[in-house]
Amino acid sequence: MSSRESGLTPDLTVVGGAGHVGIPLVLAFAEAGLTVNVNDLNENTLATLRAGKLPFIEYGAAPLLAKALAENKLIFTATPGAMRGNGPVIVTIGTPVDEFLNPVTSAVQKCIDDLLPHINDEQLIVLRSTVFPGTTDWLHDYLARLGRKNRIAFCPERVVQGYGIKELREMPQIVSGTTPEAEAEAVALFNRIAPEVVTIKPLEAELAKLYANAYRYIEFAATNQFYMIAKSAGADYSAIMKAMKHNYPRARTLPGPGFAAGPCLFKDTMQLAAFARNQFNIGHAAMQMNEGLALQLIDDLKRQYDLSKMTVGLLGMAFKAEIDDVRASLSYKLKRTLLTNAREVLTTDPFVTIDPAIKPLDEVVAKSDLLILCTPHSAYKEADFSGKPVVDIWGFLKNANVVY
Repeated sequence: MSSRESGLTPDLTVVGGAGHVGIPLVLAFAEAGLTVNVNDLNENTLATLRAGKLPFIEYGAAPLLAKALAENKLIFTATPGAMRGNGPVIVTIGTPVDEFLNPVTSAVQKCIDDLLPHINDEQLIVLRSTVFPGTTDWLHDYLARLGRKNRIAFCPERVVQGYGIKELREMPQIVSGTTPEAEAEAVALFNRIAPEVVTIKPLEAELAKLYANAYRYIEFAATNQFYMIAKSAGADYSAIMKAMKHNYPRARTLPGPGFAAGPCLFKDTMQLAAFARNQFNIGHAAMQMNEGLALQLIDDLKRQYDLSKMTVGLLGMAFKAEIDDVRASLSYKLKRTLLTNAREVLTTDPFVTIDPAIKPLDEVVAKSDLLILCTPHSAYKEADFSGKPVVDIWGFLKNANVVY
């Protein structure tokens, strides 16, 4: 903590405040005039923020970070013991899934246990990231057994990766509390940054978050299944979608095909399946479709080409367009499988900087015999691929020699 920060008293603390969920939230509250303690174990990321730089792409965040630093609205701490103040504590640690696709509920308990010696009974604790249904009420009971009187709320983040600042300004916030007092305090807090607040019970809020992500994941699975059916029948799915959607509102929300991945959709669908005691059959089917698309693609290409004699170039390694986040990206699943089938696999991405294997686009194009569009970054839309065969399941490219 700098000498400047040591003289500040925070209005609230965001635990995990330097992460993808934390940074937009921190900057939104700072813009609203609050002094925020950014508490995060990653000291390198804290140093990056303190220097006025962002550790990843978050559109619209740079000027807010500069303004917050200039106005002394941010305090950076790397341990629970360094936390100060009596304001609300927002925890962005959620429930991950393990290698067996089961939720790891102990992650939240460990985080709370680490925080308890450093917060008092008067502080509101807000769970912000996705948690397994029942976690908020469990936390209320757990703290009561310890003799603690903290008010507990669950207010799930609902923003699209990379656009958290914009969506916090535009999207309603779901707020829940285990007591009327907790709900009221959480409502007052999020009214500082949200255009609207919707209140429901904690279990309902937890399910609402999972339902929203699972529904989106199922939508992607449906369109990917439609794509594969059209492909096997020799039909043009892009033409089918265009006809379906033309002046027909009931088909307007159907997304295009492509790799559906990222750190939330798959994980939350599996959490919902676990909560439903593995009776969430449509969720399992969506997982099989979306995760299996890359494998199906390779099987089809093996029937068309002798991949063992080819260098394959992958265009885009982030899990979605126009961001640098590679977490749970299916591009890497495709790469791992291709490494056992192709002569060589090259990768490129205009945004990703943490992967040393990433090469410039022109080098990948020049050295590849076959290109696969994995992430539809705008830089690729009208790029010159020198007539090389390109796989484009997205229907995205304009001037490419699309062969699949």
